Amino acid sequence: MKSAVIVFPGSNCDRDAQTALRDVTGGEVVMQWHGDADMPDVDAIVVPGGFSYGDYLRCGAIAGNSPVMREVVKRAEMGVPVLGICNGFQVLTEVGLLPGVLMRNADLKFVCRDVFLRVETTTSPFTTQYTPGQVIKVPVAHHDGNYVTDADTLKLLQDQDRVAFRYVDATGARTPGANPNGAMDDIAGVLNEKRNVLGMMPHPERLIDQVLGGTDGRAMFESVLAAVA
Repeated sequence: MKSAVIVFPGSNCDRDAQTALRDVTGGEVVMQWHGDADMPDVDAIVVPGGFSYGDYLRCGAIAGNSPVMREVVKRAEMGVPVLGICNGFQVLTEVGLLPGVLMRNADLKFVCRDVFLRVETTTSPFTTQYTPGQVIKVPVAHHDGNYVTDADTLKLLQDQDRVAFRYVDATGARTPGANPNGAMDDIAGVLNEKRNVLGMMPHPERLIDQVLGGTDGRAMFESVLAAVA
C-alpha cells in the first residue's frame, strides 16, 4: 500500500500520520507538499491535523484553496480513501468533500485530552476492523471542533448511516460531559455519501502503539489497509 500525507505550512501532525501509515501498512508514505498539484498514484490520502496557514481567516479555509487540494478532491471522486483528521476535517469541509462546518468549541477554550468515541458504523474503509458500538479512547486537541450542519443534512447523515463516531463516556453513553466541544448530535466524525471520505476531530494516529498509551487508533489504519489490499 502506498499512501500520501498532505503537508501545509502549519501542519504539526503530518509526521504522526506518516509514522502510523508506515508502521501499520508497511508501505511507502509520500509527504505531499501543498503547493504541488501533481501527486503520484496512491492508495489512500491523509489530510493531517495542525494549524494550516496559522488558522488565519478561518480554520482550513486557505488550505482548501491550495493547489494540491484540487487533486485530493479529484482522487476522492475516483474512490480513493481520504481521511481528514482535526484540521484535516476542517479542510475537507472547506472543499466540499464533507458537509457541515467546524465552529469554535462551545466553551470557547482549546481542549486537549483523551475522549471516548463510540463506533457508529463499520461500513466504511476506515472502520471495518472495529465492531459496531465499540467504545475506543482517542485524544483530541482543537479549538474549533464543534460540528454544525443544518437540520436536513443532519437527518441525511443519520438516515444514511454516515455518522462514523460519536462522543460518549467510558460506558458508551451519550452524556453532556462526554462531548468536549458541543458538536451537534455528539458527532466526532462523518462520512461522505460514497463512504470513502472520513473527517474526524480526534487523532487516531496518536494511539497506534502501547508505547504511546494505547492502540485504539490502530484499527483505523488496518481498516484502510484491508480496504485497498
